[in-house]
Amino acid sequence: MEFFIDTAIVDEIREINEWGVLSGVTTNPSLIVASGRDFREVVLEIAEMVGGAISAEVTSLDAAGMIKEGKEVAAWHKDVVVKLPLTPAGLQACKALTREGIKTNVTLCFSVPQALLAARAGATYISPFAGRVDDVGWDGIELIRQIKEAYVLGDIQTKVLAASIRHPMHVQQAALAGADVATIPYKVFTQMIKHPLTQAGLDGFMKDWAKRAGASPETPASEAGTNPQAGGVTPQGQPTQGGSKQ
Repeated sequence: MEFFIDTAIVDEIREINEWGVLSGVTTNPSLIVASGRDFREVVLEIAEMVGGAISAEVTSLDAAGMIKEGKEVAAWHKDVVVKLPLTPAGLQACKALTREGIKTNVTLCFSVPQALLAARAGATYISPFAGRVDDVGWDGIELIRQIKEAYVLGDIQTKVLAASIRHPMHVQQAALAGADVATIPYKVFTQMIKHPLTQAGLDGFMKDWAKRAGASPETPASEAGTNPQAGGVTPQGQPTQGGSKQ
């Protein structure tokens, strides 16, 4: 499963992109407003940074307006994916833009029938909103699973892009449900990377390493001495006095 980040804040995108895990970015009018910057300026800066699909949403409500706006946005950069609402006008625009070779992301999907309609219109991505479905008492992850199952049975190439991700468990569940992509908020990325046992294990390793030279745990291994009485490892990888096996 690929990871997109769901934000228009460039500093957040830059930080997570440096981890080497991003394949793209999703934005929407609300995120652009929150960034306080010019729409085109933000999209172009993201494009140069990430080098993957960037969903940029139209704001027109009629098909003709969406098509016109979609063509303009797509012309900004080759990686731009035009984001369209799952409405009759949105489907019409999706079909027209697809015919011209423009990639689309049909968003605000809340049912399998909607997802099937978007696929027939030629959507590159369909974005079911897991968290919002959960909010009304239904199962958002089950919706993702059912959409993926329907697409596989119908040999449909539209990619399932899990959206409205609220926490790391949503990411895990979306992957197990067969989602092709999950678009994840910055906060959830920072939660995903953390685990108490990872930090505890790292702290233990560094304390053991520091003992070999009587250094503090913050001393880099490359700067530590090799006093065998302080503990460490032999050239063969065996622990010396004071060291410990993991």
